[in-house]
Amino acid sequence: MKKIIGSLGVLILVIIVAVGTLTTKNYEETVLDKLRDSFGEKHIPSVDHSKFARLQKEFHSPNEVTAECIECHNKRHEEVMHSNHWNWEREEYIEGRGIVSIGKKNAMNNFCIGTQGNEKSCAKCHIGYGMDEKGFSFTDANNIDCLVCHDNTETYAKAPNAGGEPLATLNFNKIAENVGKPKRSNCGVCHFFGGGGDNVKHGDLSSLMFEPSSDIDVHMAIDGMDLQCVDCHTTEQHIIAGKMYSLSSMNHNRIFCEDCHTATPHEKEILNEHTLKVACQTCHIPIYAKEKSTKMTWDWSKAGKLKNGQPYHEEDSLGNHTYLSIKGSFTWDRNIKPEYQWFNGTASHYLEGDVIDDTTKALVMNELHGSYKDSESKIIPVKVHRAIQPFDPVNKILIQPKLYSDNKGEGAFWQDFNWQTASKEGMKDAGLPFSGNISFIHTEMNWPINHQVSSAINSVHCSECHTRENSRLAQLNDFYMPGRDYSKVVDFLGIWNIILAIVGIIIHGSLRIFAAKKLNNGVKNND
Repeated sequence: MKKIIGSLGVLILVIIVAVGTLTTKNYEETVLDKLRDSFGEKHIPSVDHSKFARLQKEFHSPNEVTAECIECHNKRHEEVMHSNHWNWEREEYIEGRGIVSIGKKNAMNNFCIGTQGNEKSCAKCHIGYGMDEKGFSFTDANNIDCLVCHDNTETYAKAPNAGGEPLATLNFNKIAENVGKPKRSNCGVCHFFGGGGDNVKHGDLSSLMFEPSSDIDVHMAIDGMDLQCVDCHTTEQHIIAGKMYSLSSMNHNRIFCEDCHTATPHEKEILNEHTLKVACQTCHIPIYAKEKSTKMTWDWSKAGKLKNGQPYHEEDSLGNHTYLSIKGSFTWDRNIKPEYQWFNGTASHYLEGDVIDDTTKALVMNELHGSYKDSESKIIPVKVHRAIQPFDPVNKILIQPKLYSDNKGEGAFWQDFNWQTASKEGMKDAGLPFSGNISFIHTEMNWPINHQVSSAINSVHCSECHTRENSRLAQLNDFYMPGRDYSKVVDFLGIWNIILAIVGIIIHGSLRIFAAKKLNNGVKNND
């Protein structure tokens, strides 16, 4: 009896182990588990700035706060003054140009066109104080705006059209005593509102990203990982990782999904093979401008119309401006499928004064380089912003108009609504020739989509690309894609492979049957 009971006990134990083995995967910590562990612990400040006596004195200007920051954070101001966030330019290698300085100072766009002559307005998104058309001291460390990036009270705000100065009503003492690691609110106050409004430029960066749900972005979701911008855009010596290709040209200092997720994040190997030529964003950002519209077109040629001598505006049902006297007409969209391009991490840019060779087609302001044959290239999702903007048909260059001034009569378009004087003054400020003739040209600008990542279950399905009808990748035709493309050669070879396979099966089966019969006959004869 004891032997029987013991045997049954061993048998039950074996069954339990077997069932456990069959129903439970051998646990191995996944990349996602490791990421959750590493980012699950939120940053706890190691310093309480409110305890510093020097920060408790009354501050009358933000420059006084900066002076105190520099006293303790020795040499940090030198790091800031070497950054492109401060200088609005950096040295880049551009194919066909060599090494050039490129940035907001000289690269033109098809939103508000450029900063030259408009610094006082544009500097609302600059990490400094006191910028205007007369110049700015990029060597005076006391002009650094430490608070715009490090305020943790979420009360700091820049004043409009004040050359980067903050609102005069701010409590600088409270803000100075509550500084710390940058949060989404610090980065977003500029990057979410670039181009003059919420989600205007990027399409994947809107005010919803301040506190997004997991439906908006799985990484930054407050009900999920709750990542801050600087968790991915890591910073060393105030140089922030990541590139915005409206201005950048070189394939370095970039950040990639693979930096955290590795190049083989999927259980299915066929999906991991896609990462060789397909960027993670291409599948995992099926739509952008989620729930918040983004500007898709801008027609400057319509600007300047007045009603009863006064500027006016028109809006759509969602509150988006469809017309502004100061800027022209616009179209907006939301929940948009991206366009797709090959991209190897390098780009070219239209810089002030560049001659336009062919004015009959749309000028691409920032051409993204890449192709299927380029080993460094991957397919990425892109927002393409299309505009009609002023150019000089004689000199064949884009016009940099003077847009902002404090007063009427100074030639600024937003005050005087006169293209002639705005173009003349703007080109003079930029040091560019102006023939006196004004025309308008179609332009395009590419904005790679990197944010508003969807969950795996809501990502792009295979059939959305591998189909002959409305494939997401229909415009990329420099390679063969199964399910999307038709090739007589491939189909011919495929059909003959199937035929030969069937013939091979028939022959093989016939030989087996023949051999079996022969073997049986031999056995009977031996009997």
